[in-house]
Amino acid sequence: MAIGNPLDRALELAEQAKGGVAPRPPVGALVVRDGETVGEGATEPRPGQHAEAIAVAQAGEQAKNATLYCTLEPHAFQGAAPPCTDVIISAGISKVVAPLEDPNPRVSGNGFRQLKAAGIEVVRESTGEQQRRAELLVEGFARHLKTRRPLVTLKIATSLDGKIATRTGESQWITNEASRARVHEMRRQSDALVTGIGTVLSDKPRLTARDSEGNATGRPLLRVVVDTNGRMPADAPLLSEPGEVLWIVGDNTDVAPPTDNVTVLQSTLIDGKVDLAVVIDVLGTRGLHNVMIEAGAGLAGAFVEAGLVHKVAAFITPKIIGGYDAPGPLAGPGIASIKDALPLENLTHTVIDGDILIEGYVSKIE
Repeated sequence: MAIGNPLDRALELAEQAKGGVAPRPPVGALVVRDGETVGEGATEPRPGQHAEAIAVAQAGEQAKNATLYCTLEPHAFQGAAPPCTDVIISAGISKVVAPLEDPNPRVSGNGFRQLKAAGIEVVRESTGEQQRRAELLVEGFARHLKTRRPLVTLKIATSLDGKIATRTGESQWITNEASRARVHEMRRQSDALVTGIGTVLSDKPRLTARDSEGNATGRPLLRVVVDTNGRMPADAPLLSEPGEVLWIVGDNTDVAPPTDNVTVLQSTLIDGKVDLAVVIDVLGTRGLHNVMIEAGAGLAGAFVEAGLVHKVAAFITPKIIGGYDAPGPLAGPGIASIKDALPLENLTHTVIDGDILIEGYVSKIE
């Protein structure tokens, strides 16, 4: 198969895997020989194979003296899967192109060193955009390695004057269709989606990621409902969708799972509400890397107040709603002084058919 930029294709494969392979990092790989793709692969969930092994196996004999393009340094230790470096060396690959060193300290350059010791040329060159995409793919994996917690992204959507709904509570739709499609892609790449009982009761969401045709993608694999008093109704639309729902209630609340796909977790309380640090710890214990919060102002504000948000994705639409009673995206006591505001860094701005998506990282979160 003829190719464009092979590293771009490897990144596409990894982006398709993201959100479905944790605790593994999402990786894409391409084997190219004489300008033709002879094998490609993306990380599979455990106990499946790694991207490099899939691509090399697909290439077969054509892997000899070929170039392997992959989005992350090949791993170099025996884990749930054998070392990818051994597979690459045995196949006779002559050159490996990979932009990123694996942040896992068990690899961290060892993969590249093993390949070089075997006489394989290792190239780290990439464009700035390719480097950025490769880093985004593993940012949650890198955070989990350091903290045993996932990267938490707060997604909000507001009017130009900072409203998430009208004074009557109407919120569908503030943003345009293209922005909503972008949100579905963000959901698909998340290991878990977190919302609160208020959103479940008022918006009746399914919390699924759907493709351009409106079909469910099977992602995210885990949907989380924070519901201190156990008010989620048995006919909530999200319960009719496939995939696990983690229902988190207070430790003084006894509820029974309404369906087989619901897991109940009782959490300790702080000021009469679910301890959100427990929520994040549980998701980290499950080996999840990327968690997105899509919730009303109360829960969203509580996550910010607790210092549990690392990244913000804010969709702003050029509409003015106005009104004292129209809600904003964050509730809670807020701050008294501007100097205490949470600054964002490493900002990006994307125009989406007139809406603006601002993404950045909370600089005070370590």
